[in-house]
Amino acid sequence: MNKANHNGLGLTALTTLHVGPLSWQINRGSAVSLAGESGSGKSLLLRAIADLDPHGGEMSLDGQSALSMTGHQWRQRVGLLPAEPFWWAEQVGEHFTAPGAAPLAELGLPPEAMEWSVSRCSTGERQRLALARLLQNRPEVLLLDEPTAALDPQSVERVEVVVEHYRQERNAVVIWVSHDPAQRRRVATRHYCIEHGKLTEVTV
Repeated sequence: MNKANHNGLGLTALTTLHVGPLSWQINRGSAVSLAGESGSGKSLLLRAIADLDPHGGEMSLDGQSALSMTGHQWRQRVGLLPAEPFWWAEQVGEHFTAPGAAPLAELGLPPEAMEWSVSRCSTGERQRLALARLLQNRPEVLLLDEPTAALDPQSVERVEVVVEHYRQERNAVVIWVSHDPAQRRRVATRHYCIEHGKLTEVTV
């Protein structure tokens, strides 16, 4: 599964709403953190990278332009976990195409979670289920928008371990948005801050 580390996610003069233009190269197998004040554009940037919002500039994955793919094909490879995941059906299992590929046990969720109704799930359960739903698709880039904001410490640890194992196994790119400096140090090796629409590498 490994690919050369010089490959990865490339952004060139990317702009969306009040973010950018910014250029960013994140190599395969890299985990980076993204911080910034509320309203600074973190979620907007992730949505643009996932090709969910109108944007300017260019994006590529392993040298292949996003323009050479449909939006659906790009999002299969570049997966976004939003801060408030969307659920479109009543039963959890209806949101999974490959439940066997979802790391339910590793996230502290029982197999019968597939039979739960979404409405009976706590916020923390929905957050972990949304991550499992994303990982079943085996994306090559994970865009994680505060994926542990509603979780207790034990569940936070589980999510961090699952994401780290996935990054290593798939040689994936991980962009992790978090307001917690300690978490950013745990989950990433390079750290960035977005302010006034501009991206700056920082120390944590």
